[in-house]
Amino acid sequence: MRIVIQRVSHASVTINQQERSSIGTGFLILLGIGKDDTEEDINWLVKKIIGLRIFDDEMGVMNRSIMDVNGEILVVSQFTLMASYKKGNRPSWIHAAPHELSIPLYNRFCDAISEAIGKPVGTGEFGADMKVELLNDGPVTICMDTKNKE
Repeated sequence: MRIVIQRVSHASVTINQQERSSIGTGFLILLGIGKDDTEEDINWLVKKIIGLRIFDDEMGVMNRSIMDVNGEILVVSQFTLMASYKKGNRPSWIHAAPHELSIPLYNRFCDAISEAIGKPVGTGEFGADMKVELLNDGPVTICMDTKNKE
C-alpha cells in the first residue's frame, strides 16, 4: 500500500457536484492499494498514521499526533499511486490491485482508522470521479509505502 498523508486545515470530497465528505483539522490520506497488499499492510499503516507526530505543540514544534489534536481523517482511494512509470511516458497500472481485492481492503483500512481514532472517517467513493479540495497546513506532506518499512 502506498499513502500520501497531507496535514490539512480542512478537506472535502465532491462527487457529481455533491459533497460526499468534509473534515476540519486533520489528515487527508490518499490510498493506493497494490495487488500484493494484505491486512498486515493495513495494520502497519494504521499504527504509523495514528502515531505520526506532525502537529505543532505549544512551542511550534511538530510533536503532536492526530490523537493529541483530536483531528479528523478523510481517506480517498487513489489507484494512480500504484503507477509504474519506468518505461515510456504513459503510466502503467499493473501493480494496482483489481477491484475485487482493493474494495474490501479500502473498506477495511477506513474501518481500522476509524476504530483507532474512535470516530468515523470521511471517505470518497471507490472508483468514482472525485473532486478533492484541501488546504494543506504547513505544507506538510508525508508519503509511506508498506514495501519500504525500514
